[in-house]
Amino acid sequence: MLHSLLSRAHRHGLVSSAEAHCDIPCKIYDTAPITVAALTVVRMIDVLEDWRKHRPEDDVAFMNTVARAVAQKEEHAAYVKDAVVVIWGDYFKAPQIEKYPQIHGLVHDIMLKGSAVKQGVNRDDAVKLVELVNEFAEIFWATKGVKTKRAVCPYPPSLEVVYVDL
Repeated sequence: MLHSLLSRAHRHGLVSSAEAHCDIPCKIYDTAPITVAALTVVRMIDVLEDWRKHRPEDDVAFMNTVARAVAQKEEHAAYVKDAVVVIWGDYFKAPQIEKYPQIHGLVHDIMLKGSAVKQGVNRDDAVKLVELVNEFAEIFWATKGVKTKRAVCPYPPSLEVVYVDL
């Protein structure tokens, strides 16, 4: 019943939407979605390059694919930046920062590289973003005492990524 009332109030503009992760101490943080998003950026650049090579520029299907791939590249790059900032800001506290003082510089580098891949279609920048996310994941899991391993992901773009080693 409460859900129904709030939904109705929201539809009529009486209540605004709110989204957050995580303003309460839920302790649910994982770098896997960030990794997938960074890989998606590389993949979208690969798709763009492949289509550029094989389709004429005035082809409507080409323009549609370009628009969709660019939109996905932008969305996933923004997600990487947002999710890293949430983990950095909400999870990393004095004990983790003391042990891994490079975390601030690493997060800054991720922000800069995330912006670079949004601004352009440079595959090297996107691959570097994946590597920075890998470094972030290794530090994050190390703070939790969880072992990690690197392996090539089983789908395009087939880059090496950090996995939890359970």
